[in-house]
Amino acid sequence: MSTQAPHAAYKMKTPPRTMTGAEAVVASLLEEGVDTLFGYPGGAIMPVYDAFYDYQDRLKHILVRHEQGAVHAAQGYARVSNRVGVCIATSGPGATNLITGIADAQIDSTPLVCITGQVASHLLGTDAFQETDVIGISMPVTKWNYQITKAEEIPSAFAKAFYIARSGRPGPVLLDITKDAQFAKFDFKYEPCVGIRSYAPYPKSRPDDVIAAASLINNAKKPYILAGHGILLSRAQEEFAAFVEKTGIPVASTLLGLSALPCDHPLYVGYLGMHGNYAPNVKTNEADVIIAVGMRFDDRVTGDLSRYAKQARVIHIEIDPSEINKNVKAEVAINADAKEALLALMPHVQKRSHSSWIGEFKALDKIEHEKVIVKDFALPENSIKMANVVERISRKTKGEAIVVTDVGQHQMVTSRYYAYRGQDNNVTSGGLGTMGFALPAAIGAKFARPNEEVIAIIGDGGFQMTLQELGTIFQENTGVKIVLLNNNFLGMVRQWQQLFFDRRYSSVEMKNPDFIKITEGFGLKARKVEQPSELDAAIDEMLAHDGPYFLEVVVEREENVFPMVPTGASVAEIRLE
Repeated sequence: MSTQAPHAAYKMKTPPRTMTGAEAVVASLLEEGVDTLFGYPGGAIMPVYDAFYDYQDRLKHILVRHEQGAVHAAQGYARVSNRVGVCIATSGPGATNLITGIADAQIDSTPLVCITGQVASHLLGTDAFQETDVIGISMPVTKWNYQITKAEEIPSAFAKAFYIARSGRPGPVLLDITKDAQFAKFDFKYEPCVGIRSYAPYPKSRPDDVIAAASLINNAKKPYILAGHGILLSRAQEEFAAFVEKTGIPVASTLLGLSALPCDHPLYVGYLGMHGNYAPNVKTNEADVIIAVGMRFDDRVTGDLSRYAKQARVIHIEIDPSEINKNVKAEVAINADAKEALLALMPHVQKRSHSSWIGEFKALDKIEHEKVIVKDFALPENSIKMANVVERISRKTKGEAIVVTDVGQHQMVTSRYYAYRGQDNNVTSGGLGTMGFALPAAIGAKFARPNEEVIAIIGDGGFQMTLQELGTIFQENTGVKIVLLNNNFLGMVRQWQQLFFDRRYSSVEMKNPDFIKITEGFGLKARKVEQPSELDAAIDEMLAHDGPYFLEVVVEREENVFPMVPTGASVAEIRLE
């Protein structure tokens, strides 16, 4: 993983000087190279916001409309920038509103520093106004958290927070700062953190493990690579491509591993998981050697663990030792950063080709194409399928846009049919599956990479969870393109109720508002498409528009997403219909 160091956006040019704790917060952020953060003010964090006032030329604060929007925006920023995302909120409800995004960042390994205000230290434990034990609440879902009660602690706590958030397997850190610590004065001096005793974030691969893994790879008849998020986090895309091309091994991607290898690469065989491609799932249970790179064998990838890849000898490359042998037993484990492990393996693996094995994937691709893809791309006379929309966006953006998805059917369809060709251009909520993620995360992604196209693809359910962030887009004129796939259902839940609960549609049909009026009320250009004949022109108009744009596409109400691995099934039992 990257060890992103504080950059020279700001450095103290004067000797240590006296300042308040609130000013020290701002100075610490600048020392760490932070230039953008997302937040919402309130009483317990007001001294810090007052300090922001004097640094508006060096530190851009984005006022969101809800604290959950702040943390998701910070996630989107971090995911595409290789930098730590920063968000800030007040105490009590402000702090608790961050928790969902913090939990999301923890399971998806997203580096964040989350700052919360807290009541004055003499009021702690008294149930004072807007007092909540955010340290206790956030402990299970943070990589580290700490409550600052003295101003003198601020520089060292911030240095440690940024180091922990970005190092090793990244994750979220929370700093809770009492109000009196923000007011108190002290002599500020900042020293970046370069190490912590007992914390070893970068384990080194052992030569014996590397040699053992290379031997398995060189002698395999049906080897198979599972590409995970760790490849992207370690910025190992080039090393990974070189490894794949030398070994000639077919590659499938997890949900968060999408864009680790371009989708048009000849050795890329598709997307793993519950709604992934047919061949990658079936062939998992036929491979003789599986090389898992930076992935954690999530249940959405494995299906029934008791019947998962029992024939395979597993090589697991993983930086977090707690993930090794947690779900799937590895014959060889390389506990190291993905880039370091791949570089260590390269001299020991042989140049090979596995054309007949890859041909088996292609044979199953044909079956999926005939039974699923042809139907997905069918364009009935008076209705639009989700794949119609995603495929056109993919083609018109050449697979190079940053695509941010919410959670649900649209997420699975986008993962299947957006042909990613760029790097770090897939942003989604994976492990936690957080509806409402996409809109604020897209805002953060756009601030991180303002010169690139950022497209949020969202369902009507998830959109209504955080649509207030249209106000943030309006205020900042953030050039995000929003594509709402509207089927007037909570589509994924409805699909499960149809297939496994005898069509007993319980609390899934949505009576939706006029999204165009709402969006136009926020000052955004908006258009609604209901007929297939309008679709291409509408997408072209959206992509050509200079600034934010909202495109609502009414899609088939009861469309299902296939293939599908039912809960409790083996990956080899994936359904095509």
